[in-house]
Amino acid sequence: MAEKKPPRIDTRLRKHIVTMPEEIWAASGIVIWGRRIKSLVFSTDVAIIRNCNADAVLAVYPFTPQQVITNSIITASSIPVFAGVGGGTTTGPRVVMLAKDAEALGAMGVVLNAPTSNDTIQEISKVVDIPIVVTVLDENTDIDARMAAGTGILNISAASRTPEVVAKIREKYPQVPIIATGGPTRESIRQTIEAGANAISFTPPTAMQLFHGLMSRYRSDHETKTKEALQENPQ
Repeated sequence: MAEKKPPRIDTRLRKHIVTMPEEIWAASGIVIWGRRIKSLVFSTDVAIIRNCNADAVLAVYPFTPQQVITNSIITASSIPVFAGVGGGTTTGPRVVMLAKDAEALGAMGVVLNAPTSNDTIQEISKVVDIPIVVTVLDENTDIDARMAAGTGILNISAASRTPEVVAKIREKYPQVPIIATGGPTRESIRQTIEAGANAISFTPPTAMQLFHGLMSRYRSDHETKTKEALQENPQ
């Protein structure tokens, strides 16, 4: 029997959205509280978050995490948010406090940077009842220690080596939930899923890039209308 495609509904104004690559649909997903997460948009831009078809948000940014930022993203988002709470520059009790606050604000999970100590992960696990996502940079990470401390999901981010690192970790840990960066191409996303990633984080185009395409279309439409007007009313 041929696979049935689901009905698709778009509206006139909201059909222009950031769409996740269809290759991500092949991932198994990670089921959290009955909700399957396959795609995560890697962004803190609330306009993009509100106008994409991702299953969830990976809200990690290169500054000290702040509750007001987490609250703004969660409030604006119509999909679950995995909130970054530090673990690199921001360490110790402050990370634990940020994780606790993120849960209170409604985050589906908290994301910790690779340098986070196992002691900090363990302290967070004592005060939150949401998944702890820990970033992994290579296959040399002590995964056993991470999981024992309370890690629930691995977030593998190894640049071009991500599929290779995913494959090595998956071979040793067949059941561990893995989110991984999909990379810049559809082929790299396929390779990452085939290597064993359950969910893919996707970096969307920037607002500037999206505006560039939109403005090009506006200019083209304007030129077409101008030419049509001149043909109808030649001087």
